[in-house]
Amino acid sequence: MALFGWLTRRSRADDPFRNWRRDCEAAIGRPDAAAHAHLRERLGALAGSAEDVEVEQEMLDALETLLALMDQLAADGLPVVATTHRVIGAEVCYFTAPVSMPEDPAQPSGRLLMTSSRAIFIGGPKAISIPWHAAADVMRRDRDLVIIRADQQALFRFRCNTYSDALTAEFVARRLRASRRRPL
Repeated sequence: MALFGWLTRRSRADDPFRNWRRDCEAAIGRPDAAAHAHLRERLGALAGSAEDVEVEQEMLDALETLLALMDQLAADGLPVVATTHRVIGAEVCYFTAPVSMPEDPAQPSGRLLMTSSRAIFIGGPKAISIPWHAAADVMRRDRDLVIIRADQQALFRFRCNTYSDALTAEFVARRLRASRRRPL
């Protein structure tokens, strides 16, 4: 009868996991410890009725990482990441994570690094450098970070391996972009 299971399923509006994910995304937009605790409690209740809550747990862990990053920013500024990668040179690195570029025909995998002046993707046939002053917007959708150039000539989508990497990348990129953005 699994073939006709779609006939008896609840509507999307009634799906408690869909509602939890929606609420988690809202909490990510306005992170606070109380929302995190409430989501953790709700997920604990939902986990008893489902076999697999891995994605939801990963989202919750990402929110916890974001809260810790916000605390660190308030206390010490953006965290500095130690790297000796030659593409960085003498610049200070604030973020690094493995990513892929799913919209590129070759779908290269590599590493995304962020300095105070640019985001750099190292992977595939050539490195991509996006200066922060040339970035019109930075946004995240699930595990994807999107950087849109101000000249609208290019949109770069980087798929992170984890929600935590994606949230951290968005948080760091928004701060670096805001600090380097000059009016056109």
